[in-house]
Amino acid sequence: MEESEVLRQWKERIKGLRAMGVELFPNDFRAEHTSSEISERYGDWSAEALAGLEETVSCAGRIMAIRHFGRAAFVHLQDRKGRIQVYLRQDILGEELFGLFKRLDAGDFLGVRGRLFRTKTGELTIEASSIQLLAKSYHPLPEKWHGLTDVETRYRQRYLDLIVNPKVKETFYKRNEIIQGLKAFLLQRDFLEVETPMMQPIPGGAQARPFKTHHNALNMDLYLRIAPELYLKRLVIGGVERVFELNRNFRNEGVSSQHNPEFTMLEFYQAYSTYEDLMTLIEGMIGEVARMACGSYKITYQGTELDFTPPWPRVTLKEALNRYGEVDGKVLSNRTAAASLAQELGLEVMEAESHAELLVKLFEQAVESKLIQPTFITEYPVEVSPLARRKGADPTVTERFELFIMGREIANGFSELNDPEDQRERFRHQAARKGAAEDDLSIIDEAFLTALEYGMPPTAGAGIGIDRLVMILTDSPSIRDVIYFPQMREKI
Repeated sequence: MEESEVLRQWKERIKGLRAMGVELFPNDFRAEHTSSEISERYGDWSAEALAGLEETVSCAGRIMAIRHFGRAAFVHLQDRKGRIQVYLRQDILGEELFGLFKRLDAGDFLGVRGRLFRTKTGELTIEASSIQLLAKSYHPLPEKWHGLTDVETRYRQRYLDLIVNPKVKETFYKRNEIIQGLKAFLLQRDFLEVETPMMQPIPGGAQARPFKTHHNALNMDLYLRIAPELYLKRLVIGGVERVFELNRNFRNEGVSSQHNPEFTMLEFYQAYSTYEDLMTLIEGMIGEVARMACGSYKITYQGTELDFTPPWPRVTLKEALNRYGEVDGKVLSNRTAAASLAQELGLEVMEAESHAELLVKLFEQAVESKLIQPTFITEYPVEVSPLARRKGADPTVTERFELFIMGREIANGFSELNDPEDQRERFRHQAARKGAAEDDLSIIDEAFLTALEYGMPPTAGAGIGIDRLVMILTDSPSIRDVIYFPQMREKI
């Protein structure tokens, strides 16, 4: 049957219900139980025990399936906790109420009261003594959407995805469990949760293209934050020695299975600590959350077993180039050799790029995808780490790490640079590389530098990409599977 004909018939039934005086959207039914509460309490009761039970239950949910048998019917009712079967009989409900039920459809919301029993197949079921229509759906749930698989439809109409794909709802419940586990881990260690501005006059804290907006009353341009880093450091300067924010960041960049322009980050700072302390903290935190959410330190992601048991390997960037990328010593020590290899691998080489920057490019091309098990890569060059402290034994690199799992960057952290003069010089260098004039300090955060001049204690900070971590811990192939409403191209 053509969809337009289905919708026409659907609307006719709605008109019929209104003509009968049926309230299509009442709000006076109170559900006292959820499907899971009923199952947990009575799931192991025998048919005989249930027959002697005087207590009735009441629950509400969306009708997912209807099976008519003349003067009786079975429906599957779905609420926030799962599904339960309901049995409806005309001789119990009466002709009028059963007649109303026969005009309902899959997709409608129904309130049910009744006693429990077991069917011949042993399924725990509510025998309805009364029912009430709670909300009428104006659209059918077409058969093709049961087990909805069309990716475009799933992401654009997430509500349909949640209705018909139970595993999707499970993924988002687990996402919440993971986030609460991370927060609890930090709160137990005396971290303070805070909120910092999402609109900022200067887009700082990371190297990324920002979204720009304009505030009319103040007549000034603002940027959606690319990171909360410089504001969280201000709080450390103010004496909040352990601080974190679960934040939304915005980066005006590509969209892919691993990137969304709006994403969730957990960023935290701990005074009197180093990047090594935070690597230990992170492997303990993620390991514990993995065990809590997945039942074990060992999980399977897309067919690959991952082991989150601490400690995790710590490998310098140059060691990783040699060990995983099979890059020889000449490339590691000579810019010309590094540039030649980069070109062989099809990478664009800019004249202004330093040897260290080329090594990072080679690492991204030849090494990242090989870092499957949780691995910390350390000692990133100063040129690509403008906010990190230099390493004392080798001032060309920084006390910085990135965490990789399944070839993806999951976390980034470092011992913070707290020397205001060094920080100002690095900001200047960064501005010059972006093409700003030497006397144009518009992209340099003077307010942050002033705060830094008041003194920041030795501090280490890190950020964890929540969406990517949730992907791995829920065995989801795309970042869009773990974001309720991922950004999509406009539908033409």
